[in-house]
Amino acid sequence: MTSGGRETFLFETHPSPMAASEREALLQNPGFGRVLTDHMATIRYSEGRGWHDAKIEPRKAFELSPSTVVLHYAQEIFEGMKAYRLPDGGATLFRPDANARRFTNSANRLAMAPLPEDLFVESVRALVRTDRDWIPAAEGASLYLRPFMIATEAILGVKPSSDYLYCVIASPVGSYFKGGAPAVTLWVSENYTRAAPGGTGEAKCGGNYAASLAAQAEATREGCDQVVFLDAVEKRWIEELGGMNVFFVFEDGSLQTPPLTGTILPGITRDSLITLARDLGLTVREEPYSIDQWQADAESGRLTEAFACGTAAVVTPIGKVKGRTRNFTIGDGGAGPVAARLKATLLDIQNGRAPDRHGWLDRLF
Repeated sequence: MTSGGRETFLFETHPSPMAASEREALLQNPGFGRVLTDHMATIRYSEGRGWHDAKIEPRKAFELSPSTVVLHYAQEIFEGMKAYRLPDGGATLFRPDANARRFTNSANRLAMAPLPEDLFVESVRALVRTDRDWIPAAEGASLYLRPFMIATEAILGVKPSSDYLYCVIASPVGSYFKGGAPAVTLWVSENYTRAAPGGTGEAKCGGNYAASLAAQAEATREGCDQVVFLDAVEKRWIEELGGMNVFFVFEDGSLQTPPLTGTILPGITRDSLITLARDLGLTVREEPYSIDQWQADAESGRLTEAFACGTAAVVTPIGKVKGRTRNFTIGDGGAGPVAARLKATLLDIQNGRAPDRHGWLDRLF
């Protein structure tokens, strides 16, 4: 490690990378998260030595002791980001500095050793450059990147780990939601909450997603695509979906999204859409919005659209909302023009088809 926090990545040659013909066949229809590239980036941390041993190496399984801290006390964090193929054949990352900052915030909340942000960005750059042939060129496809960190000390005492493993893996992906439905249906969870004040809601840690799975299973049983969570205190205010932020669009053209009060993940797509909406001259409010008001506004026509957003799903229209005592449709139940315009604007920037006026793209080659 140099004094500036930048590590030179040692490259280990893959003994048997996937054949080009097999890779190209997989890229035709990769699904989401089922196909992984040949390599991974790894860096290790130990107390007293700091971050060291940075590598780009063949993807392989980890060997862990049964007493490893992550298996018992869930010291684990991750990020989600993408690399995009550009029209000229190059590739770019989208706002990797924002992912690096959020990764640091998550590490601090989980009492984990924070990875230097420049090292986070360089690890992602190095992996994408190595596996550049895995970036899909099809419309709507991209290379999904999953940086994550786990506690690796082998001890059963309840304390922050003294050792960590940071890793980045990559997966070529298509659409997040299957079936190509124009809008998703949400289930309002009354039995479960995602996060509470003072908890880990604003950190991107596996425990938050594990806590959402029972509610998501309930949503699936009820014929819905996703669950939407209410606040833990009053069970009244909309917070977010199982893994996405949410926006509301009103008849006057304004948008509203729940504020970041510590229980909601500060989505990078969310932040980007707020900026882009304001660039387009739209009013955006970050204010609480209740489930009762959502239903009333949808039924009166004051609310014309709602959509979810995130790195994986990008912008996904919400057509219907169901619950034990609720069943209402938003607009005509399909995709609305504001969501469509914002999605197109964002994708055009990410894919290099429109000017990057905010300096969000990090070109790799």
